[in-house]
Amino acid sequence: MAYHIDAEKINLDNLQKRIEGTDLVPSRASLPEKIEPKMKALEQQGIRTLARLRNELKTSKRLATLANATGIEMQYLTLLRREVESYFPKPFALKSFDWFPGSEIAKLERNGIKDTAALYEATDSKQKRTALAKSIEIENTILETLAQLADLTRVQWVSPTAARMLVEAGYKSATELARADADELGKALVRVNAGARFFKGKVGLRDIKRLIHAARYI
Repeated sequence: MAYHIDAEKINLDNLQKRIEGTDLVPSRASLPEKIEPKMKALEQQGIRTLARLRNELKTSKRLATLANATGIEMQYLTLLRREVESYFPKPFALKSFDWFPGSEIAKLERNGIKDTAALYEATDSKQKRTALAKSIEIENTILETLAQLADLTRVQWVSPTAARMLVEAGYKSATELARADADELGKALVRVNAGARFFKGKVGLRDIKRLIHAARYI
């Protein structure tokens, strides 16, 4: 299974519904405004999938060309690009999980598994994890936890530290996060962060709801 969502299977109607149904961060709150005619204008340029849209928004030059062709404001397309790219989190280096023994991380790196994308794809089934643990002689419990963390980092906004907190709170996969109750998850995160173990303050309920919503698209 791929680390990221399959952009070829997501059409602009799917994208529109996701944007309209998301509690967007303030800087992108304007995206739902008159979104339907904008999506139709994009479709008229032959852009029918998220994959094609990402490609057309990839550079400033392409973005400007698209703005001229569709009449959509450059500022809007720039915000759209930021929102779309946030659906494809950059993989984290395994060294980011620095609370694990470096010697165990090194075993994975020596076998070409250096980031969360490679780890997820190498451990997305019990059979794969068992075979990998045996072949590189890594501790099963460490590999299982690393696999859980890699899965969670596929979710928009989830950093290695956030993934660690979620695992310790009892949410060990993107699927479990997607099914979470926001209030219960909030209480669990407060418990995990007791004594400001990870950071000062707490995760707001609104951000928790955003995480759960994003996980539903994985």
